Amino acid sequence: MPKVDVVDLNNQKVGELELADVVFGAEVNEALLYEAVRHYLAGKRAGTHKVKTRHEVAGSGKKLWKQKGTGRARMGSVRSPLWRHGGTVHGPVPRDYSYKLPRKMALGALRSALSAKMTDGAIKIVSAFSLTDHKTKHFTQTLSKFEANRKVLLVDVAENRNLELSSRNIEGVELVQSHEVHPYHLLGAQHILLSQAAATKLSETLAKSAPKGQQ
Repeated sequence: MPKVDVVDLNNQKVGELELADVVFGAEVNEALLYEAVRHYLAGKRAGTHKVKTRHEVAGSGKKLWKQKGTGRARMGSVRSPLWRHGGTVHGPVPRDYSYKLPRKMALGALRSALSAKMTDGAIKIVSAFSLTDHKTKHFTQTLSKFEANRKVLLVDVAENRNLELSSRNIEGVELVQSHEVHPYHLLGAQHILLSQAAATKLSETLAKSAPKGQQ
């Protein structure tokens, strides 16, 4: 099991933590990461695109000329898709792009993402996000001690009101709870600060769900 340093909010080492090797030292499966990110982005799509059919465009429904005898092709309505400004056929309509990703694939992708970021040295374990106030200025100073100035992911085990209020207005900083963290969040972050409680929970939970041969 890999041992990692635990630091305080001043980025000073205060201890060590053992993490499950099957979670933070697993082999990176790029195919699973691709599927997880694709699934996440599909769920975020609004799906509100819409075209108007011949029944929805403006225009009279009167027959333009008689059926026979004019020498012209028969035509029933100015709103026909064959005409300019007519309706559109087979165009996009509102739909839900989300789909279900198998649980084993989702958990495997999360293990791969954590392992990849741990290998890159992007993860730091913080003993606790114990903030004395909710001022953004003070938390910005805290982040500067970690040299985390862009694309920062904060992961805590439970709701932390001071942390939420102090970080929500900082550009590039995202806060999620441990049960909400997704490979998409991890892969998009350059710096990841995990609370010790969150790291322990992720390590224990994902280790239990790992394939038997890897446990």
